[in-house]
Amino acid sequence: MSIFDNPAFDGHEFVHAFFDEASGLRGLIAVHSRALGPAFGGCRMWNYDTEADALTDVLRLSQGMSFKNALADLPFGGGKAVILGDSRTDKSPALFEAYGRVVEGLGGAYITAEDVGIDVADMKAAARATRYVSGVGGTEAIGGDPSPKTAFGVYLGIREAVRAALSKSDIKGLRVAVQGVGHVGYQLCRYLHKAGARLVVADVNEENVARAVAELEAETSTPEAILFEDADVLAPCALGAVINADSVPALNVPVVAGAANNQLATAEDGWRLL
Repeated sequence: MSIFDNPAFDGHEFVHAFFDEASGLRGLIAVHSRALGPAFGGCRMWNYDTEADALTDVLRLSQGMSFKNALADLPFGGGKAVILGDSRTDKSPALFEAYGRVVEGLGGAYITAEDVGIDVADMKAAARATRYVSGVGGTEAIGGDPSPKTAFGVYLGIREAVRAALSKSDIKGLRVAVQGVGHVGYQLCRYLHKAGARLVVADVNEENVARAVAELEAETSTPEAILFEDADVLAPCALGAVINADSVPALNVPVVAGAANNQLATAEDGWRLL
């Protein structure tokens, strides 16, 4: 399948493939739209099964950033980057400096930041080679690691969804199933735990799960089974497309609200939830 035939292409302005032999860097940058300004969106590092999977992911993510930036009335378009590799074993400062050179070479068409598998230290390494990077410093209120701020927004969304769907004024005592307890997912769990929710969690990284159990009294599930837990809220906070034609009929929750990008596999899956 060509890039143009991919169902997620949606008229992207460009897709840029990059490679650096010395560091092992391989990946893609997709810019969906610059109608409102330079494309802004994070970079994720993931061990994709195929390059076609990486392409579909970066196209869906960059399109989503166009919508999110427009809805937030920000002067940015939508873009996203993916680096192919295992973030637990393949990272190096040289790899992210090489990535920074790629971003710099686009001349400001794309501004990068962190996403799944990437942290502030990685973006600081990239910033040694590019001006077009966010999330590398600042104060508690702005800049730096965006995870706590993102998680707080999701927490407020869950609280309002519970109010609307369950007619409850708070989430104390509710069972919340969280798929993915990395940067954002863990911070979300902290807010939920503080509010009195009962947590059940799952993650491909066993260390993340162990931390949630030890610090937040969470129960555990598996990354696959967590979607079908009997709970009040399902919070997908890992990869996208987990809400689809196959999973929706088996869901056991009245509320789905999480931090993952593109939780719906297709627009029609939103209607299936009703």
